[in-house]
Amino acid sequence: MTCAARLGLKPRIISKVSNDGPGKTMLEELEAEGVDTSFFVVSKEGTSPFSYVIVDNQTKTRTCIFTPGYPEMVPQDLPRANLLSALDGARMVYFDARMPDSALVIAQEAFHQNIPILIDAERPREGLNDLLSLADYVVCSENFPRAWTEASSIPRALVSIILRLPRLKFAIVTLGKDGCIMLERCVDDEGSHIEEMDVESCLTTLKERKDDSTAMPTCIASPVTKLRAKGIEESVCGRLYYGASEKIPPSELMDTTGAGDAFVGAVLYAICANISPEKMLPLASYVAAANCRALGARRGLPYSNNPCLASFTE
Repeated sequence: MTCAARLGLKPRIISKVSNDGPGKTMLEELEAEGVDTSFFVVSKEGTSPFSYVIVDNQTKTRTCIFTPGYPEMVPQDLPRANLLSALDGARMVYFDARMPDSALVIAQEAFHQNIPILIDAERPREGLNDLLSLADYVVCSENFPRAWTEASSIPRALVSIILRLPRLKFAIVTLGKDGCIMLERCVDDEGSHIEEMDVESCLTTLKERKDDSTAMPTCIASPVTKLRAKGIEESVCGRLYYGASEKIPPSELMDTTGAGDAFVGAVLYAICANISPEKMLPLASYVAAANCRALGARRGLPYSNNPCLASFTE
């Protein structure tokens, strides 16, 4: 939400904290960033969720130790009047699939109001399948597609995801320093005249076109193609995209905490700003890389007046 706010959106957040030090700090910092926290539930008792993050400068890794909050948010914490007010004028609703019971209530209302839904699918969680059935867009971690579909490769898993979720417009898989892959559903206007291609072969072709001479993130897209996958009978009419990540010099890589969240925040912004996938993926990679150049999950997030963003948004 901080990422989306810095890029120029006006996000609202529905969540729950306790009336303790960490909870008060969270609200204050989000408000300072321009995130609307008026729909937070503040419990008089209990503890707010928090994480310890250990950054290892030698191995360039980080370890998160998460402590969930208590009591957890439940649907009864969000009266219908507050829910309707939170969704009023919303152009997009985003879920990280935590607090599944409450998230599903919000998602069902957003679905009823025809508000697009984006899901961040980090790993299989309780209630995630119900949310995915309502989703218009999904951004996955590297391990999620194969774990959820049992496909043998990420490209095959993407085809399976698009087929299993008929509402989905696109699915993105983030691969860290190896970039990202996106499969966008397209309408088959030409019938059987559209070329058919194996999805793994298509991805190999896209990767071969990558420009290794540039350090900046880039995107290579296939034409509209009928993509088939081994072991799956039905094909998908769509476009496959390969996004190459920014090459960060080792001396500039500070902390990867929040890189995936930064990527998703930029995708949220791009959808709301009607930015094409060819520019959206490099934008999201650039924002994620910028965040890796500073300690913490938010300190390195760029602002909308950053001149480097212009090439991705114009």
